Order: sequence, then C-alpha cells, then structure tokens
Amino acid sequence: AAAQPEELPLPSEKPPHEKQRAESPASEAPLLRAVLGELRVSSVTPNSVQLQWSVPEGPFDSFMLQYRDAQGQPQALPTDGRSHSVTVPGLSPSHRYRFHLYGLRGRKKTDHVSTEVLTGTEEQEELPLPSEEQKYEKVQTEDPPSDASPVQGVLGELRISSVTPSSVGLQWTVPKGSFDSFMLQYQDAQGQPQALPIDGRSRSVTVPGLFPSHRYRFHLYGLRGRKKTDRVSIDIVTAQPEKLPLPMEEPQQEKSETESQTSETPLVRAVLEELRISSVTPNSVQLQWSVPKGSFDSFMLQYRDAQGQPQALPIDGGSQSVTVP
Repeated sequence: AAAQPEELPLPSEKPPHEKQRAESPASEAPLLRAVLGELRVSSVTPNSVQLQWSVPEGPFDSFMLQYRDAQGQPQALPTDGRSHSVTVPGLSPSHRYRFHLYGLRGRKKTDHVSTEVLTGTEEQEELPLPSEEQKYEKVQTEDPPSDASPVQGVLGELRISSVTPSSVGLQWTVPKGSFDSFMLQYQDAQGQPQALPIDGRSRSVTVPGLFPSHRYRFHLYGLRGRKKTDRVSIDIVTAQPEKLPLPMEEPQQEKSETESQTSETPLVRAVLEELRISSVTPNSVQLQWSVPKGSFDSFMLQYRDAQGQPQALPIDGGSQSVTVP
C-alpha cells in the first residue's frame, strides 16, 4: 500500500509535542535525552536552501525535515542521524518557507526546531559564462592575496567519481586553507541555471536529476562568507540509459559472482547485509544496510521510477544509508 502523506505540524500542534518531550524523556532517562540546537540557514539560492543544526546533548537515530511546498503540499525529507546539515532542492524563487526539523529516536519524534526562510530571486544566482570566468579569475588573483594570503582557501582539481544516465558524482580537495561553504553551478538540459549549495566540510557531491547522454559543464566555487574566492570546472557527458537487472537475472549474476570471489580471494570477499527501510514518506524512501565482512569501493542503487524508466544512484563506499528522493 502506498504511504499516506505525513501531516505537517501546524503552530497549534507544537505545544502538545513540546509538552510530551518535556514530560516523557526527562522522567525516563534525563541523562540520555537528545536535544536539538538552533536550526540555521547556511545558504540560500532561488531554488534551494541549505540548513544546519547542532545536537548539544545526546544523539538521534535520524532526523526528519518537514515543510510545505509552493503549492501548499506537505513535504518530508528524512536525514541520517549522523548528519548536521541538509540541502532542500526544488524550491520556488522569492517564496517564504517554514521548515520544521524533528529529531527521532526510533520512529518517535522527541525534539523539534523551526525556522523561516525566503528564497532568493531568479536574478540572484547567475551561472558564470565563459566571458565572465576570465573577469572572475582576474579579481581572484588581484584581491585575496593582499588581504590574507597565508589562509586563503585553494581548490584542488574537480574529478569525476561516478557517472550514470541521470546523475554525476564529483570529488575535490582543498590543498590549502579552508572554505566556509561551496557552490556547484551548472545549466540543466533545458539551459536553465542551477545552483547547489554544499557544506564547507564536504569534499564530494552527487548531482541527481540529469539527462542521459547530455554534456554538462560544472563550476565549483569555494566561498568565504558569501564571496566566491576560488573556482574549478569540469565537463562531463552523462551515460546512456542502462538496462536495469530484472529479478530473474539476479540469481545467475549472484552465483557467478560468489564462485569467482570465493575461488580468488575468499578472505577479503566483501558481503552486503540485508537492505532495510528506515523511513518512508509519500515522495521518498530512506534505506540502510551494513557490511559485516570486507569493504566496498562504492555502491550503486538501481530501481525503476513510476514511469518504468531505470534509475541509478551512485553512493560513496563509506556510506551505509541513502535517501531516494
């Protein structure tokens, strides 16, 4: 059965929730009570918002961000319990949103913080054109060294970590200094500018929703405050549509894979444990898994969308959970 849309918390619903939080966890285990810090806005573009928070006391199993879209429909975005930031894409320009972040223990919401954000105007983020890039590089060379050259952040090469028909994984390094945040900009298949804000501690990003066999040019900016201080770029052509393995094809593949790995290197064979569902909303699913033996370089999640088209989502080898939006 399809998941029922989750009811977005309205202001009148907040006091009972907060009351329950105060009465229940405190009386049962006050030392282990998890508490959410302030929900802050780290970056805003016309079509996305990046939010950050802290957990000053105790851990949460997961988080859930809820809000209403520009059409007033409730949306829910599940987030891993180790994350302290999230990017909300697909927003409308110049629109005010109210975001509610819940901390969950198991499936129970135990704490809640909120914030309001006004997205930028359509003219706020301009995608750099070739003529603008030369001007940008000139400003970068002349200005920052005189201010604080010893701590100026420098971006390393922007590299491709994975390519599928509908997504691209990118990686980079920061060989010198640091950045407050990053901004990835590109033009979609329709030629519209897109901007994806990224946390300053991140060194990789997956760009979903791309078009198969299409050439994209990605520009990664390093930001100090709201000022772009360094940039690297890369051209990528997405892959052709893949044939998704059907259930009847999997046993044969698994058999040959098991025989090959066992005969060659049985001691280092990597093993995947059960794929579990950690949360479900009307428009997303969060999955978790474990690797009880060995390790993998990366993971690939494949599925068919509602129209029957194959989709593939590359995942870093260090991750053991993913949200499918």
